[in-house]
Amino acid sequence: MMMDRIADMLTRIRNAQMAGIERIEMPASKTLLAMAELLKDEGYLGAVKAYNHKGHRFLRVTLRYDDEAKPIIREIKRISKSGRRVYVGADELPRVKNGYGVALISTSQGIMTDKKARSAQVGGEVLCTVF
Repeated sequence: MMMDRIADMLTRIRNAQMAGIERIEMPASKTLLAMAELLKDEGYLGAVKAYNHKGHRFLRVTLRYDDEAKPIIREIKRISKSGRRVYVGADELPRVKNGYGVALISTSQGIMTDKKARSAQVGGEVLCTVF
């Protein structure tokens, strides 16, 4: 049984990009859908679609590559793991690569980017960083 769905999603993205695959699918959850939508809004992913198949929810994600077929996402890292949760206050939100990257934070107001969390003055659990 898979425990950490977020780590699974990040690994699927990483592996697909190394193989140059355009589209990946995975079991869906509200958290994964919210994260994928945020990464799409930030320009790291192409299309994101949740759908049902035989009573199970799936998430289909289209990966983005630049003109030289290099992945847009250079680095995607799980920060808070099941064995070691990482929580930060509003004043200690991480900056990824001096603001070039993005951190996804799970806050009391939902999952948001580090920039949104900073402007909303909320802290939370640092799910992952993307650059």
